[in-house]
Amino acid sequence: MDKIYKDSSSEEWFFPKDFYILSETDHDGIILYANDTFCELAGYSESELLGEPHNILRHKDMPKIAFQGLWDDVKNKGFWIGIVKNLRKDAGYYWVKATVLRKVDSNGNITYLSIRTLPTREEVNSASQLYKELRKQE
Repeated sequence: MDKIYKDSSSEEWFFPKDFYILSETDHDGIILYANDTFCELAGYSESELLGEPHNILRHKDMPKIAFQGLWDDVKNKGFWIGIVKNLRKDAGYYWVKATVLRKVDSNGNITYLSIRTLPTREEVNSASQLYKELRKQE
């Protein structure tokens, strides 16, 4: 496997385990940088992503509390690691293991770097079950 592909039996998309999805946002979550893998997997061109809020990729299956935990951890600890289901432009989806890091430059400006890799099916299955339970509580 050397490219991004769609599962023929569902709307799920996959990418090779040695690929990295990279993006950077400003302190409000506006996309400042998106690598080619991110653009291709999300189904957007770079120009469509830059300047847009990162939450355009938020899949309806993701509970709001999951993102609250992400922001709480990033603000308090400087990082967050978790499994996320993202929405593609064509309404398909893909799962990622995300690491989000807070960056502070010499002028005190804050940006967030997100590095995403391919999660295992066990991680996806576990997160999917957890998110289903959390959505019931919303």
